[in-house]
Amino acid sequence: MNENISFYKFMHRQILVVIALLVGTSPGYLITGYIYTDMIVELWWFFSILVISVYGYILYEKYKKCETIEQQEMWLGKVRRFMFLYFSAWTVMFAYYVKHPIIDMHYMAIATQLGCTVVAATILASQKKLVISTVITLMLPITLYLIIVGSTYSYILAFFTVILSIVLLYAAKNTHEYLTKSRFQAYHDYLTGLGNRRFFIEMLESSVKENKDRFTYLLLIDLDHFKTINDTLGHDVGDELLIEVSKRMTGLAKGGKHFVARLGGDEFCILSRGFNTNQECLDDAKEFAQELLDMIKCSYIIDNNHLFISSSIGISIINNPRLQANEFLKEADIAMYEAKNKGRDGIIIFNDELCKIIEKKLEIERYLHFAVDNSEVKLQYQPQVNAQGKVIGCEVLARWHNEHIGDVSPDVFIPIAENTGYIIELGEYILERALQALVKWDRSGIRLAQISVNISMRQFLDNSFIDMVEKLFDRYNIYSFKTQVIFEITETSTSDNLKKIVDVINKLKNFGIKFSMDDFGTGYSSLSYLREMPIDELKIDKSFVSKLDDEQQALLVKSIIEISRNMNLSIVAEGVEEKYQKDFLEELDCDLYQGYLFYKPLNQEDFEALF
Repeated sequence: MNENISFYKFMHRQILVVIALLVGTSPGYLITGYIYTDMIVELWWFFSILVISVYGYILYEKYKKCETIEQQEMWLGKVRRFMFLYFSAWTVMFAYYVKHPIIDMHYMAIATQLGCTVVAATILASQKKLVISTVITLMLPITLYLIIVGSTYSYILAFFTVILSIVLLYAAKNTHEYLTKSRFQAYHDYLTGLGNRRFFIEMLESSVKENKDRFTYLLLIDLDHFKTINDTLGHDVGDELLIEVSKRMTGLAKGGKHFVARLGGDEFCILSRGFNTNQECLDDAKEFAQELLDMIKCSYIIDNNHLFISSSIGISIINNPRLQANEFLKEADIAMYEAKNKGRDGIIIFNDELCKIIEKKLEIERYLHFAVDNSEVKLQYQPQVNAQGKVIGCEVLARWHNEHIGDVSPDVFIPIAENTGYIIELGEYILERALQALVKWDRSGIRLAQISVNISMRQFLDNSFIDMVEKLFDRYNIYSFKTQVIFEITETSTSDNLKKIVDVINKLKNFGIKFSMDDFGTGYSSLSYLREMPIDELKIDKSFVSKLDDEQQALLVKSIIEISRNMNLSIVAEGVEEKYQKDFLEELDCDLYQGYLFYKPLNQEDFEALF
């Protein structure tokens, strides 16, 4: 941990203050020399001070070229020597003047020396050792001079100079402590004591430039489901958990090989030392990240609570000094979120392939925002049939084609829409187009038993969703139709905010809407959880249907159907592609079937042609 990281700029500014001291006071010595002496000593002293000042200005300009903390530390050492030499030079004139027989010169020497001491105690307060040595160097000659004078009056003055020295040093000490405390608060996280984002960015920028011919790595660690702990056990427990995690990280990083910081919330960053080769850096990054991953997962005991938490870690290998520190943080952040997308509790290293994936997502995101306005999103309808093969309903599916990037799968653009919030606008567009189709079918005599529309949980929990649904139902008079509108929500998306989800479902049921749980079996819902959801229909995921030739999978599907029957739920099997699958499900009295065995998703005209 570099103790001077916030004092470099402070000392940089003080150089000009010290040089200004020359401009303001040195002419006084030249005038005195002109009046009382031959000016030889004064001119030599003034020339020496000018040389020292030029050196100081060179240091002032050189600071701008210090790119690393190591270079800044070396620069600070030179500044300390410059400051000590500069103030000590005034003592030379003091010693010369107090030997002069003209007493007025003594007074001027003492006054100037005291003034320099006060200035030094003020502007050097950030450098503890330097201010002590400088104040003593400036004040001790005055004290000795007064003692040598040998009068009672001079002894008293000598005593007061000692008191003044103590007061100045005490004031400098308090200023130093205040600056140190302010520096710590500005560069450290208040909770864990680790470096904060600002400190980490400066360390990272310095490391990138210092290791421009070497390799380092950056780990971005995000705790999985930390919000759940905060919400269920309280923020005090959450804070204690963060402190314990930070202690484990610093313990693993001890030895000065890694720098640990907390960026905020439950995000931490670790920066490594330099390595000679990319492979050496990569191997150490993998090994250290795995140790960190395993260590974080060890149990915690906080307020008699046994807690377990995992983490997602993104790694960025740093070997390009032309990039900014934030670029490497962004790379690690991208890798970390990829680890979360793959199920959390994992490690992902940022690479060119991942970069291309992200660039593709960004391209899709850019075009997606214009998809509705450009009428690029079209709806298809996959028929749902009963045991006799009669089409009695359909599921609405969104399809997107863009002239620049071609066809984009819903599995790709729907998650992007959810992450960006665009799903609110897109979801309303899909629902309105589906209701418009329903109105057209009703007028043309096509009577469906039901029509299912997928609803994103981001859209479902939006505060405007209920009002939007009511507005569309009123606009198209959906209440008068016999076709049942069903909203499909996925099992995996309902694991959070259960109370609010149930509340929204119950309010929407007042509009005559029914609810289906899609992709059942792919999430982690318990039976008790399922009973709390006021749903009307359950859809068996195609991943189960496709493996009905496996005895265990067949037993599992049988159990799902039996549970659904006991809960008075309708059952829809999706992804039915083989006849044996349909026969098996029919024996279990499945209500509806959906899949390529019967029909693939159809555009509106082809769907209408079925009737």
